[in-house]
Amino acid sequence: MNPDLIYQLALKNTPGIGTIGAKLLIAHRGGARAVFETPKKELMRIPGIGPRSVHKIHHKEALRLAEKELEFAYHAGIKAFSYLDEGYPNRLKSCEDGPVVLFQKGNLNLNAQRVIALVGSRKATSYGLAFCERFVAALKALEVVVISGLAYGIDICAHKEALKNNIPTAAVLAHGLDRIYPSLHTKIARQMLQEGGALLTEYPSGTNPDRENFPSRNRIVAGICDAVVIVEAARKGGALITAEIANSYNRDVFAVPGRLGDTYSEGCNLLIKTHKATIITTVKDLEYLLGWTKKDMDVKQPQLFEHLTRHEQLLVDCLSGTSGQPLALDRLCAIAKLPIGKVLSTLLNLELKGIVKNLPGKMYTLAPR
Repeated sequence: MNPDLIYQLALKNTPGIGTIGAKLLIAHRGGARAVFETPKKELMRIPGIGPRSVHKIHHKEALRLAEKELEFAYHAGIKAFSYLDEGYPNRLKSCEDGPVVLFQKGNLNLNAQRVIALVGSRKATSYGLAFCERFVAALKALEVVVISGLAYGIDICAHKEALKNNIPTAAVLAHGLDRIYPSLHTKIARQMLQEGGALLTEYPSGTNPDRENFPSRNRIVAGICDAVVIVEAARKGGALITAEIANSYNRDVFAVPGRLGDTYSEGCNLLIKTHKATIITTVKDLEYLLGWTKKDMDVKQPQLFEHLTRHEQLLVDCLSGTSGQPLALDRLCAIAKLPIGKVLSTLLNLELKGIVKNLPGKMYTLAPR
């Protein structure tokens, strides 16, 4: 086990620190244990860290609870991954607010080549459920992992259909792994584990499925996949929150259109209307827009860069075709046929991954490898 894990978990659970604060402290001090060993006066000099939070860091209770949680995880067969560990999902590593520690029950490979999240209304209609069943069944040919949240409606439909078609599936939960919520889905959760799936959470055991946990859970759903498909959604709700987060992570977002006036199609139609999601009606749309084909899976050609979004791969391809010569920002926008805002945000992600290098004069090139 990572010897720093207990300190990372304790730091993340320290009141007032949070995910981004914990990562900031760890980065400045070179490790979570070093944070606990650093005098408070030095910690207060770190930008973005206030004195009120610093005074809570050396709290022995946080370390005791972290140790207790890791002991529970060990006896329950739960893996605990730090965001610095090799086993942590690679896609989440690129998300600034990805969990400091992620708990996983089950042996599913979360770094699979293709991961799709399906989410939607808890009050799904027959229209949404029928689409979800057809869509997931058709995903079988693409060898994907299906992610959802084990909730009523679209979520549980996606998990059930994945199991029915022998597609590996994982649920991201808004509570600890000592329980299943809703309890009615316990049987499905167990079946998922038996058939190679997984249950994931950032919350320690004993955490209730409180309302405020679900938006936080949704960011993991959005960050752990290549693309999010919104099947049904009202104008307000968790599915739209997931779509917003996915867009902020530069994930591809798709929405299933519905009839005008239908309450649980209003959210999807709004996402499409405001260009926050691409319309999707069949798996063929997904194949075409993401550039996925069955032939690609059969050949399994090695990729120079793994786990890139569609836009990231597009910019890498543009820069790869310059024989090593840098490209100006405006020229890159023209070749990629993308708006400057999308290009800049995508380039920033590629820089953080060490794939692209930013040169003076708004010139860009692939970083040496």
